[in-house]
Amino acid sequence: MGVTDKMWDALTTVIKMNDKVERLAGTVVAQQAKIENLTERVIRLETTLEIALAPRQSPSRRVEKQ
Repeated sequence: MGVTDKMWDALTTVIKMNDKVERLAGTVVAQQAKIENLTERVIRLETTLEIALAPRQSPSRRVEKQ
């Protein structure tokens, strides 16, 4: 195998790797969007749960505590 063949193989390998890196970057962006969506959902669930489990107080008792 000559020097030209080795250089050609190296160049094609770099091009293939670049394609894989670009696809991986796209996948990372999509996964990040999914993670952010799930984080927002968890925050909403936590807030709902905290409100549901909060002790109930009448409005008059809230004023007295302040």
